[in-house]
Amino acid sequence: MSVENEIEHQKIDNREIVDALKADGSNATAEYPIEHHLSCANFDKLEKAAVDAFKLGFEVSDAEELELDDGAIIFCFDATIDHELDVERLDKDTEALIRLADKHKIQYDGWGTYFIDENGVIMEDDFDDEEFE
Repeated sequence: MSVENEIEHQKIDNREIVDALKADGSNATAEYPIEHHLSCANFDKLEKAAVDAFKLGFEVSDAEELELDDGAIIFCFDATIDHELDVERLDKDTEALIRLADKHKIQYDGWGTYFIDENGVIMEDDFDDEEFE
């Protein structure tokens, strides 16, 4: 998929995710921790991308090593930034990170956040990630 197509596809996903959160009753005016996910099999490439993500204003998590179902090893990190569920802002951030991923030949794996109730309380799920691997 071309970078331009990936950006356009992500913009559609951004709207669907925001609409779903709001439809479920998540607080539309709260400040959300938006966690963008990036990965690569090459640690050095990922590390350079993490530096660039930091320069763009994102908080960058330490890289983690993951083993895929086929036994392959990848490295990943989150680039996190806090803001309201503003689609235009999400579009801007996702485009910047998709272009960054393309530049470094790594993978942009989308973003996630949490449900925040009307009192501003973050509601984390009770699922154990290992249940779904």
